Amino acid sequence: MSDFHQFYLNCLAHASYLVGDGGECAIVDPQRDVDQYIDEAAKRGLKIRYVIETHLHADFVSGHRELAARTGAEIVIGANANAEFPHRAIRDGETLQLGAIELRALETPGHTPESVSWLIVEDGAPKRILTGDTLFIGDVGRPDLAGGRGFTPQQMASMMYDSLHEKILALPDDVEVWPAHGAGSACGRNISKETSSTIGMQRKTNYALRPMPREDFVKLLTTDVAPAPAYFPRDAEINRQGARALNEIPLTRILLSDTTALQILDVRDTTTYGQSHIPNAINIGLGGQFASWAGTLLSFERPIAIVAENEERAKEAVMRLARVGLERVTGYTTMNDWSGPTESLEQITPSQLANMSIEILDVRRKGEYEDGHVPNARNIPLDELPRRLDEIDRGKPYAVICAGGYRSSMAASILASHGHKQLFNLIGGTSAWANAGLAMDSPVPA
Repeated sequence: MSDFHQFYLNCLAHASYLVGDGGECAIVDPQRDVDQYIDEAAKRGLKIRYVIETHLHADFVSGHRELAARTGAEIVIGANANAEFPHRAIRDGETLQLGAIELRALETPGHTPESVSWLIVEDGAPKRILTGDTLFIGDVGRPDLAGGRGFTPQQMASMMYDSLHEKILALPDDVEVWPAHGAGSACGRNISKETSSTIGMQRKTNYALRPMPREDFVKLLTTDVAPAPAYFPRDAEINRQGARALNEIPLTRILLSDTTALQILDVRDTTTYGQSHIPNAINIGLGGQFASWAGTLLSFERPIAIVAENEERAKEAVMRLARVGLERVTGYTTMNDWSGPTESLEQITPSQLANMSIEILDVRRKGEYEDGHVPNARNIPLDELPRRLDEIDRGKPYAVICAGGYRSSMAASILASHGHKQLFNLIGGTSAWANAGLAMDSPVPA
């Protein structure tokens, strides 16, 4: 029996894969930290022969180069990627053999020009397809990330139409679909929480696969697309060149004095941060989608000083920052090491907020807000907040809310770092508000 295993990284909603047979395997779309692939292959008695990239990922930095260096594997990527590291440039229809199974390359441009889906053929029949960011469960890849390579979103969406209808939907209904991302990834806009499906099920349920003319499909994929996170082009370019090994990124304990030149990143949980933190520290807790929010909210140019409970948590932060290409970490410290002034962020309950006369800032995504929100709350999504700070009156007190309290703490810390003094974070967010039986404004009409 052949080997197949999905690795899933919740922080980045990222799926990677081991496919193997006959004592050999391929690792597909590896994350930056690669130990788990080496360990899993060893446990199964497999030699890693290939490291396959379905495309140049924009939402995370891949570990393909380190994994190849540590195992002697060959990196395989679509020829249109113009990769700058040693690799095999693959074209449509080419195959890789692993024991009795065949991996067949299907060029499926649309998300990116170089996208390749991999069909796993066993006993002469297609069994699974690794679709990368071309076909998700419940969605397809966004077509607007290739602007720097000479294509418009409309051109990419037209390519996607052909890739889906001529290649993927031509497969039998029982072929399993295994994509590179799940719900929460910014590479799509309606991705399901499920991490696998079948061609037949997607044909029935995926909104983007409904029968429609090419023109309607292109319009569907290019209308009301949220802006891509600012770090996406940078990560794609890092992946084209190949990232350095993680152990080349140092971490030392430091004593902070002058913090003006640094980004202070507090990775503790919302409650602990709220009790006491270094002034101007940005709170992005390790308990949520830490890496993607760090890539969205932090500068790649300014050095970062991490505030964590201990060295172990600081090391975790460094590794997860590296997953999105943030590597300028000067060191870490703890609050016990800090001798300067501190600030706090008051945490309030829904019943307390209901009795306050205060401005309310909802930092959820537009769609979340429109599905229902606290009365009189104003919506500025968290990813838009840094460029819309001038819309918020520094002289007024604000309660900041999100779905559960994680994003609102980030938002409040950003506001505080820009001079806002009277800030409150709603514990449990809109979920706690609704659970307390308090009124919600009706969803915005379609």
